[in-house]
Amino acid sequence: MKEAIINSNYFGLILSIFLFVLALKIKSKLRLAILNPLLVSTIMCIAILVFLDIPYDTYKSSAGMLNFLLTPATVCLAIPMYKQLRLLKENLLAVIAAISAGTCCSLLSIFIMGKLFRLSNEHIVTLLPKSITTAIGMGVSEEAGGIVTLTVAGIIVTGILGNMMAESIFKLFHITHPIAKGLALGTSAHAVGTAKALELGEIEGAMSSLSICVAGILTVILVPFVNSILV
Repeated sequence: MKEAIINSNYFGLILSIFLFVLALKIKSKLRLAILNPLLVSTIMCIAILVFLDIPYDTYKSSAGMLNFLLTPATVCLAIPMYKQLRLLKENLLAVIAAISAGTCCSLLSIFIMGKLFRLSNEHIVTLLPKSITTAIGMGVSEEAGGIVTLTVAGIIVTGILGNMMAESIFKLFHITHPIAKGLALGTSAHAVGTAKALELGEIEGAMSSLSICVAGILTVILVPFVNSILV
């Protein structure tokens, strides 16, 4: 049975989809913020791979279709943004300023904490793209000389935490404006945060989608600059 699983071209794809759907069912049933579907499905997937002693490379190759769909799925987030184009034009300067401030704070915080905890330059560069979508972050990390697999892990953890903690943080700091919520989620928690933003409302989802694009572009521009300082 194990050999049949390992040799299957669709094992990783089917397993990933099944576990994510199962995690969605668990979240809707128990309604606990900590039971984020991405987090729960990831933990279950790791447990199954370890239990069956299936190499990660085998799983990755059979789940390649998911990686292929990652970029077009990110592009599709432009749809809610297009629907709110008028609102975007009316608040353009504030929106760009907020995303720029959020991106710079993200990079600066990683740089400062990396130095405080005496991380190597390679690890600092690896964590710099943590708040942008995986499709962009992988390329940024690789180009800057980071460890791509750790970058992906950092991006996923950042997105999950942002998704889980967003509503509590909004309540704590009395953030009620839909544009502010969307910009915060998209800039800090990329596509996973945008999923939460879409749950909150169409305006939040549109602003979060825009944040992914702008924050990604700014990060691509700024990371080489930070990397040159580290070198």
